[in-house]
Amino acid sequence: MHILGIVGGIACGKSVVSSTLEELGAVVLDADKAAHDVLQQEEIRQALVARWGQEILTDRGQIDRTAVARRIFSNSRAEPARTTAASNRRFLERTIHPRVRQQFQQEIERLDQQGVAVVVIDAPLLLEAGWGENCDDIVFVDCPVEIRLERALKRGWTKRQFLEREAAQWSIEEKQRSSTLRIDNSGNSKATLAESVRRLWDSRWAS
Repeated sequence: MHILGIVGGIACGKSVVSSTLEELGAVVLDADKAAHDVLQQEEIRQALVARWGQEILTDRGQIDRTAVARRIFSNSRAEPARTTAASNRRFLERTIHPRVRQQFQQEIERLDQQGVAVVVIDAPLLLEAGWGENCDDIVFVDCPVEIRLERALKRGWTKRQFLEREAAQWSIEEKQRSSTLRIDNSGNSKATLAESVRRLWDSRWAS
């Protein structure tokens, strides 16, 4: 089994890379989906409510991910607000990441037994969470910041939200240095990006 990690800046095209790899035969493990499942666990729910109160719950008593996001990404330029956001983010990562890692490890073992050849870990914080250590290759999706910002704005983000969330991750330079493979996504065509992924697949993992 070959395990791939996908990294890059916000709105760089990681989802297109992952979905194309899935179409080609890889199995994708989605960290966002796994984290969503973990948030439904009662022990996790209680831990988050103990820190942030009932305000982070929906009317149905479930974790409101938007409310949590407001606490881990600062919308203020005041230093205390940034410090609180960083502390909240570390707390959430300490709470969520071990559960997600456990799920992934169990799933990888199961897939390995089934003879799956390629597994992709799709995780926005792949390197920050230490999951890159489990990867045989890490693919960096290279895309200029101007294009990524434009995409984020089209998704309804503000420039400040983009910059704050980008600042909460490893720098682009760190991600590049930690990667073993690179895919260029400097254009705006999903089809072109998908074709680049297919070429990489054919050169390395096609049976």
